[in-house]
Amino acid sequence: MRPSSLSGTTARPDIAESLAEAIFSGRYAPGDLIPRELDLCETYGVSRSTVRSVLQNLVSAGLLVRISGQGTRVRELTQWHMLDPRVTEWMARYAEPNPRFQREIYAFRVAVEPFVAYLAASAATATDLLAIEQAYEGMMRSLETPDHCWEGRSHDDYDVAFHEAIFAATHNVVWTQLSHVLRPTITVLVQRSNQSADELADSMERHRKVMEAIRLRQPARAQACSLAVLERTGQDLGIAEPPADLPSLSPLGGATSDGR
Repeated sequence: MRPSSLSGTTARPDIAESLAEAIFSGRYAPGDLIPRELDLCETYGVSRSTVRSVLQNLVSAGLLVRISGQGTRVRELTQWHMLDPRVTEWMARYAEPNPRFQREIYAFRVAVEPFVAYLAASAATATDLLAIEQAYEGMMRSLETPDHCWEGRSHDDYDVAFHEAIFAATHNVVWTQLSHVLRPTITVLVQRSNQSADELADSMERHRKVMEAIRLRQPARAQACSLAVLERTGQDLGIAEPPADLPSLSPLGGATSDGR
């Protein structure tokens, strides 16, 4: 297992990772008690202070709560600090067996990404367009290889980079920073979307339309095309499609007819 950033310098690196995997995979559901401190000490061969340190870090991440006289329980999903990079990294690695995460992440992306595309079409510079185009080209080139990799990066890597570049093209510090935090959550859906050749071709055409709308500075069209990309993602994941009609909103909240 990978070393955990939560385990500290004195803890064995697999304790936090093992617990995170068990929680995100659903082996320990919200409300469940995790093993006692002494049991964890025996399992991992570490001191009780080491186990307590790891558990406290998981508590600070919102995953666990310690209840006097009862033990340590997994908290409800709504209490998890999902925008904590440590938590989203665990989600990306371990959430595959849990369909609830897929639905929650998908719903969030549907709510956010079309508007981000709208803003990008209004604010993108030549440098931003180049980054979007390079990511798109990487996706296309990777599909031409047997292992879906090009220049050392996978198709999934380029797909995530494409969406990150659109966030960056808004030139809004909040959206740009949020894209870094959301990168693992985007990766979750990208990696879970197993597509046939025809489905990949359709997905790539939808991505191209987003890119073109941003390049041509057509915010409303970029918004609609972004929603179409997510609609394809939902189909590939077997998740209900997003609503067909999404209002085109200006950055100040006013509806527009042409997105300008």
